[in-house]
Amino acid sequence: QVQLVESGGGLVQAGGSLRLSCAASGRTSSLYGMGWFRQAPGTDREFVAAVGWRSTSTTSYLRSVKGRFTISRDNAKNTVYLQMGSLKPEDTALYYCAASTYYSRTYASERDYDYWGQGTQVTVSS
Repeated sequence: QVQLVESGGGLVQAGGSLRLSCAASGRTSSLYGMGWFRQAPGTDREFVAAVGWRSTSTTSYLRSVKGRFTISRDNAKNTVYLQMGSLKPEDTALYYCAASTYYSRTYASERDYDYWGQGTQVTVSS
């Protein structure tokens, strides 16, 4: 089992920045990839960004956040980060951290993950 705890959400004005963190515990030696998803009210959960957890740190991003968001990892702390910049009101959502214990080429699908955090709210005001 892997447990995930997100932090760092909050209220920010458009154009501002936030950094989300996700700390993993439990069987972290089994991790292959980690990612971030988000869900706004009335919409489906969507992929935001992902990073490989082992020798490769290949990243992938939702097109609309590329250049504004950066995903990174700290294996020593078993933590993945999502640095969000130039935030827009349409980035408002509940952001979820997810962990995968198997290989995927992009980790861009919910089906790639077996563990999920509870979510942290990000609200961007205009």
